This record gives sequence, C-alpha cells and structure tokens, in this order.
Amino acid sequence: MVRSRKEMMKAFALVLPSLLVLLIFVYFFIAWSFRVSLSAWRGLIADYTFVGLRNYISMFSRERFQIDMMNTLSFTVSFLILCVVLGIFLAWLLDKGVRAEGLFRNIYLFPMSISFVVTGVVWRWIFNPTVGINALMQRIGLEHLTWGWYTDPTRIGWFHVALIPVIIAASWQLSGYTMAMFLAGFRSIPVELIEQARIDGASEFFILRKVSLPMLKPITLSALIVLGHFSLKIFDLVFTMTGRGPAFATDVPAIYMFETTFRGNNYGEGAVISMVMLAFVAVVIIPYLVSTFRKE
Repeated sequence: MVRSRKEMMKAFALVLPSLLVLLIFVYFFIAWSFRVSLSAWRGLIADYTFVGLRNYISMFSRERFQIDMMNTLSFTVSFLILCVVLGIFLAWLLDKGVRAEGLFRNIYLFPMSISFVVTGVVWRWIFNPTVGINALMQRIGLEHLTWGWYTDPTRIGWFHVALIPVIIAASWQLSGYTMAMFLAGFRSIPVELIEQARIDGASEFFILRKVSLPMLKPITLSALIVLGHFSLKIFDLVFTMTGRGPAFATDVPAIYMFETTFRGNNYGEGAVISMVMLAFVAVVIIPYLVSTFRKE
C-alpha cells in the first residue's frame, strides 16, 4: 500500500509541470479571453469595465462577421468533401499495389512538409489573374476559360466564387494526410473479405462501396474531426494567399480577429471573435472526445 502510494506520488510529480503549463497557458488564458470579451477594452490601456454581452450582440449584428460565418461554413464543407474524396481515391489506388508505391506515397505526403504560409504564397501566384493558370490558358488559345479566381467578387447564394482557389490550395496540402489515414485503413481490412467478394463476382467499385468504405467509418470520422478543426480556425493560408478578398469574399473569423485586435486595438471585440471560434472548435472536438472515452 505504501509502495503504491509512493508510486502514485512519483507519477503525479512527473506530470505536475505539464499540468501547470496546461492550466496556465491554455485554460487560464481561455478564461482571461472570455473576461476580456465581456469588457469595454479599446486601445492599448486595459479597461476591464464589465459590459455584459454587448460586444457579442454588436459583433453578431455586423455584416462582415455574418459573411465570415458563411465563408467558414462554405470553406469547411467544400474542403472536407474534397479532402476526404481525394484521400480515399489516392489511398485506393495505392492499395492496389501500383509500381513505385513508395515514390507516389512520398509525393502525396510532400505538401504536408510545407508551411501554410509558403503554400499560400505559391498558390497566390498560380491563381494570379495575370500570370499562372490564366497565362497558360492564353498561350494555348483558351482565353475564354480565364477568370479572376480569388479576385472575382461573384457570389452564388451564400457561396463566394473567390473561395474556390483557397479550397483547392488547402485540399492540395492536406489530401495527402487523409490519404495516409485511409491507406492504413485499407491495409487493415481482412484480405479474406475482399477475396470472398471477388469470388462472388463483385466489381472493384462494388467492393469499395459495400465492403471497404463501411469498415472505414471510424477513420473517416477521425479525418473529418481533424480537418474540421483546421478549417474552423484557418488563418495563415488565407491571410497570405488572398487576405479579405473583394467585398470580404475570402474573409474568415481569424483574419477579422487579427485586424480587430492587433490593428484596431479593440481587444474586447477581438476576444469575442476568438471565443466564437473556440466554441465552433469545441462543438466539433468535445463530442468526439466524449464518445472516444466512453468506448475506452
């Protein structure tokens, strides 16, 4: 009993520094940000005068913030679908035992080694209206296919066309990650099931749809959680690639928070945006963690 208690004390002492760092630099600052969001802090001098939900009401009534919410929803849905579809397709091809599988796997994973800032700069040049893809189209005689890309203010319903280049760039960078997840999932499926389906005369597409994909549901859920977490707080890629865009066509809450807090010195309303972003991420992450702990 004494030995067990000593071992528990040693284990607690071992994790105590990490717990203190977590409490101070994560949960304390979350609580502090929430307190700032309820204050009248404007300018460089801190003002913790309590104003209740006035900042929240003011923020949600602003057109720019409403556009940002729609842009986040548009980006998240499109990005998740494209990444998951590409990831499954690439993993399915590699699982078929193509030649030089290691080379292709490294090529697909290479974008993950690049920072989002570099990705944004490169794809900004690719989709530049005067160079990149448009220049290529003009050289091969397809001028009618050129358009403004991220400078196009066209809006279809609640979807801004200027978001398409951002979605493509983000999907290019993270589709390799989903490919790796699904490839591991494909390799974990019992070979006997696949062979039995082939003996029964099932096509490869039928096996993928009726055998493989149902068994990949846990991996699909994990991929959606990770990618959704990224898309809800995206900043560096959009900031370096397009910024706010024309008429806030590519604006996202993180950019709005950055400009409000560090350029406008409105710390109260900037904290409001950060708390809303935290709430969005929590809505995605917490149910997943709860279900995972229950299963364990």
